[in-house]
Amino acid sequence: MSTDNIAGKHQKKLRVEFYKPEDCRQVYSIGAVGGHSPYDFRIGFYNDNPKPGMDEDGVQVIQRRLETEVILSPLAALELSKWLNHHLKEYEAMFGPIPRPNRGEIKSESPTDNSRENSEIQGYI
Repeated sequence: MSTDNIAGKHQKKLRVEFYKPEDCRQVYSIGAVGGHSPYDFRIGFYNDNPKPGMDEDGVQVIQRRLETEVILSPLAALELSKWLNHHLKEYEAMFGPIPRPNRGEIKSESPTDNSRENSEIQGYI
């Protein structure tokens, strides 16, 4: 629970109560894809699953499953960015830098990937 002041002619208090319903779903994700328009930002959170064996061309196939998509206003996206940066700095101050594996040149070639650049496959190669 938090209380915030609203600036204006008459200073008012506002109390925001957070409520988590019983049917609220938590989703673990290993990556995200997305983009923006003049009206909103879209972030899709996904997980990868390797298909057993190889396809007919001898290529290992990873199925990228979109778990959920979040659509934000530009202002909400900016506030999310500030919130994430703040918490990443706090995390690294407590636990040290977050290691980034050296992935080399491995890139995904997903036909459903809506990003302009292919993202790295995380965890299965």
